[in-house]
Amino acid sequence: MLTTQDILRKVRALEIKSKRLTNHLFTGEYHAAFKGQGMSYKEVREYQPGDDVRFIDWNVSARYAHPFTKVFEEERELTVFLLIDNSASIRTGTRTQRKKDLVTELAAVLAFSAVNNQDKVGALIFGNKVERLVVPKKGKQHTLFIVRELLTQEAIAPGTNYADAFRLFSNSQKRKSICFLVSDFFSPGFEDPLRAAARRHDVIGIQVYDPLDMQLPDAGLLQLQDAETGSLRLVDSSDPVVRQSYQQDFHRHNTYVREVFKKAGADLLHLRTGEDYVKVLQKFFINRSK
Repeated sequence: MLTTQDILRKVRALEIKSKRLTNHLFTGEYHAAFKGQGMSYKEVREYQPGDDVRFIDWNVSARYAHPFTKVFEEERELTVFLLIDNSASIRTGTRTQRKKDLVTELAAVLAFSAVNNQDKVGALIFGNKVERLVVPKKGKQHTLFIVRELLTQEAIAPGTNYADAFRLFSNSQKRKSICFLVSDFFSPGFEDPLRAAARRHDVIGIQVYDPLDMQLPDAGLLQLQDAETGSLRLVDSSDPVVRQSYQQDFHRHNTYVREVFKKAGADLLHLRTGEDYVKVLQKFFINRSK
């Protein structure tokens, strides 16, 4: 159990790292990757060759006996919403970090990127049911509050309820939002809610996984417990057939998740614990901007 001092220390460390990344790496890429809600009128200026004649302001042009054109600018303010899977399977991990640690750090970076771009950011933390809803706002203190919630929110019960999470998100966000859904997608039930949300919002899935999710260690007989259901299973991790089947199941599931997102018209990123997620995010932002 984290003490208050532990939480403050972790929040401060995440703030320093996230701000360094967003200030030096992500600000331009993030801005270019996501478009605003539309165009708003800014001013009129004298017509120049090549300007779209559809935007000529005929009233002003008649008054000055010279063509003037309307100038528009993109409405940049966006709402970024983080849907964070906080189920039991997210709390597993090996090597350098748990999936939970990667998810929290990633969410902090995305939140600070949004705030640096003067966008609102909100969060919904869910497991078997919605555990915490943080309404979108601007500002550093609001972002730090989201980070504290991610660090301290404990899973209430086993399982992952995507339907309730998406339902509350959609009900609370009437305008189009940028929605990052961060999960390992090991539980079923995300397919229909994802498709419905992607029709109204710009949904980006981030699938996190650990090397142990993909490959069993060669350690003889192991008793494995499903973090989501609690069911137990004895396996011979030294059996090549068992190890191959385990790996094939992982890749088969990843292919299925990828196809679901593709059919929904939503993007999907893959991040492994211990991996440099900075390069993955940068590549995604740059590709989106093109």
